[in-house]
Amino acid sequence: MSEPHTAAHAPDPAVIDSSTGMVRAVSRWQIVGLSINDVIGSGIYLLPAATAALLGPASLWAVLLAGLAVTLLVLCYAQAGSYYDEPGGSYLYARDAFGSFIGFEVGWMTWLTRVAAAAALSNGLALAVSHFWPAAKEGWGWALVVVGSLLALTAINVVGVRAAARTGVALVITKLVPLLFFIVVGMFYVDWSRAVAMGAPLMDNLGEGALLLLFAYAGFENTPAAAGEFRNPRRDVPFALVTMIVIVTVIYLAVQVVAQGTLPGLAGSETPLADAARTFGGGGAALLLTVGAAVSILGSNSNTMLFGPRYLYALAADGYGPGALARVHPRFRTPAVAVLVTAALALALALTGSFVQLALLSAVARLCTYIGTSASLLVLQKRYGGRDEAVRLPGGRMIPLAALLLSLALAASAGRDNLIAAGIAVLVGALIYLLRRKGS
Repeated sequence: MSEPHTAAHAPDPAVIDSSTGMVRAVSRWQIVGLSINDVIGSGIYLLPAATAALLGPASLWAVLLAGLAVTLLVLCYAQAGSYYDEPGGSYLYARDAFGSFIGFEVGWMTWLTRVAAAAALSNGLALAVSHFWPAAKEGWGWALVVVGSLLALTAINVVGVRAAARTGVALVITKLVPLLFFIVVGMFYVDWSRAVAMGAPLMDNLGEGALLLLFAYAGFENTPAAAGEFRNPRRDVPFALVTMIVIVTVIYLAVQVVAQGTLPGLAGSETPLADAARTFGGGGAALLLTVGAAVSILGSNSNTMLFGPRYLYALAADGYGPGALARVHPRFRTPAVAVLVTAALALALALTGSFVQLALLSAVARLCTYIGTSASLLVLQKRYGGRDEAVRLPGGRMIPLAALLLSLALAASAGRDNLIAAGIAVLVGALIYLLRRKGS
């Protein structure tokens, strides 16, 4: 017989959800921090140069327009999030609106993307660390960073959602410090004639630039996946998402201004923020931004290991895959098996390099998630829009319709390899769907 849990380890019964056995422990501002953590990753350290190369003098205004466009999608998730307090996010919305098969495919592809992201981020972390610890570039140093970081994040997420949320918030604060230094100090050195220069975008690169910018704001869609462990998800998820998109857009704009205004030849820089920081803060400032890039990657992977397993848990709870994946640990109150399986697959992909093939899925799978949620909202608005606590969007159906058209337009520009990879994943998902456990 197992020993009874001590008071130090037993979760507070008042916050245990009786329907799932999970602990509702994550507060409103922790959700805000987690949503920012998911969006601001390593991309911000490369974005200024990439946008300058693709869009030329229109870069700054393109960053603003992309933020406004993504706000349409964020508002869709905010409204959908106000209808539910269960885990699953996009999977839950699509399943409720269009039935189990469509819902499963959305959830399946989203989870696959999270696994590939965890593997890719682990490798990206090793590369970032190698800039100030060369041994991390290959061999035992590389393996130590990849394996060590994934195992540490896995342990944190198994032990409890409180620990995972606190870790995510600590990492987002740590990752914001270098960026705020870059913005606040850099503003004093900006050449404003160059920073806010206006001009027509480079039309040949317009589509590629639009995709780059829109995906730079991506990641917010994962926030509702852990709604079953949020204290008041129907109110807090919409608040967190709207707060996040405002903060992220302001940060992205400010970073672009400083980079454009302090670094001549921005478009040709491989490390634009570190190079720009060196112009006004010397080698120490450049090192701070280099370390900041590594922390950003670790923070993004922390969120991936928090939210990714919740998709797998939600799928298993509905009968897809072994029942063990839907079990909640009796002591830690987390979907521990789902966390371990997600981590094991991510680690295998990271160590073998196989995540590169799955990475082809990321763009189309993410767009499938956006399409599924915005389309679902057109159905869910009629069903749940009258609830007292439901978020009401201005214009009614206009925002989800605009978000759906935006997502479809982006999907139409996807490359052939991406579409083939997505088609294979959908077919594999259909086979798994047919194997649903009886009685579920």
